[in-house]
Amino acid sequence: MKKFNLHLYLVTDEASKCRLSLLETVREAADGGVTIVQYRSTNPDAGTCYREALPIRDFLASRGIPFIVNNRIDLALALEADGVHIGQRDLPVPSVRAMIGPDKILGLSVSNKEQLRAVDASLVDYLGMGPVFPTISKLNAPPVLGVEGFAALASQSPLPVVAIGGLDAERARQVRATGTASGIAVVSAICGAENPEAAARALA
Repeated sequence: MKKFNLHLYLVTDEASKCRLSLLETVREAADGGVTIVQYRSTNPDAGTCYREALPIRDFLASRGIPFIVNNRIDLALALEADGVHIGQRDLPVPSVRAMIGPDKILGLSVSNKEQLRAVDASLVDYLGMGPVFPTISKLNAPPVLGVEGFAALASQSPLPVVAIGGLDAERARQVRATGTASGIAVVSAICGAENPEAAARALA
């Protein structure tokens, strides 16, 4: 695999927070220009998550859009996802890479210089960096970086960087203008929108 476009990265919210169904939200977002999708759920029931994510995976495969699973290696393997995204408190990068193999996409969240310095660029494919702005979609988020802080940190990255955290269309333009982001990741800006397709177009 390893071919992916980070330009507009959708991270799914809990289905209850979406105005449309999760699948319909993803469909509209794809029509609006989303280039990669991460399935993220806090539901501990693996079977429920599998059944929810399977049609999303199938739809994205039909569009040639990579399907990433957040944190849940078991779910990613069962779904034959294109990759996994993990955070600083999840399983160690070497262990995850060993489990998913060399051909899957592996993303890692970082939020400061220390975490960036610790990244093994031979094992990770891209970084999710933030929060750039305050966010309501993630509890206990790290300190806000701001646009300048993000740009300063991203400019030191050995890997492609996706900006995340509190981004809307205007803020996305500010981040893209720094020239340091390979992509923009959003959650509520698309999932909470009345028209996810239009929201995605505005962000793309």
